[in-house]
Amino acid sequence: MNFLLSFSSPKAFYPLAGKLLPWFSALAIVLTAIGLYLGFFVAPTDYKQGESYRIIFVHVAAAWMSMFIYVVMAGWSAVGMIWNTKLSDMMAGALAPTGALFSFIALWTGALWGKPTWGTYWIWDARLTSELILLFLYIGYIALRSAIDDPRRAARASALLAIVGVINIPIIYFSVLWWNTLHQGPTVQLGAQTDAKMAATMLWAMLVMAVAFWMYTIAVVLARVRSEILERERSTAWVAELVLESRK
Repeated sequence: MNFLLSFSSPKAFYPLAGKLLPWFSALAIVLTAIGLYLGFFVAPTDYKQGESYRIIFVHVAAAWMSMFIYVVMAGWSAVGMIWNTKLSDMMAGALAPTGALFSFIALWTGALWGKPTWGTYWIWDARLTSELILLFLYIGYIALRSAIDDPRRAARASALLAIVGVINIPIIYFSVLWWNTLHQGPTVQLGAQTDAKMAATMLWAMLVMAVAFWMYTIAVVLARVRSEILERERSTAWVAELVLESRK
């Protein structure tokens, strides 16, 4: 615990993020290549949907990440509100654009899959509508942070929005169980019995893509936080020393 707390200050976290960034970037690239290869070239053709189903290897992983990132963002927001730490707010703010990106990808790929499968790009289905609300929550969070000049006030206002918006996550996840929706039910079920709903190769491709997207998220967040640290701490002595060293 003390080891983790030692990196809670922007000054200590900045060099650590710089060391971790190349590793997570490399993992993201390698795992994405493996996941796409498994999904598009190794996984068998679906007996009902044919080749069009392969978009799920991007769609499902992006949908998972859009929800997971929001929960993590809300967690960092709560930590920032309780302990008033700068780094927590920076982490939450850095996660929002990537979460919005994955929400958009999930909706976009879902529309591309829906046209040949359902006959339409969009329908006001419970799962689709709640995912669209998630995208609006991300956009609202980003807009609110940008609209308030005072960083402390911006952090508290956006954190409150992020925490309240968490209620939408279980709605997205359970919408296909709570309501009679056009969207198919959960394909991957923890604790399911022997009657698996998909081939093992399909499942592995989906899981590898999800991990790849998470590695990408960490890499991008680390890069954003490093930039945010330099912006907020630009008047400190350690940033001035860092700038002088970079110019040598």
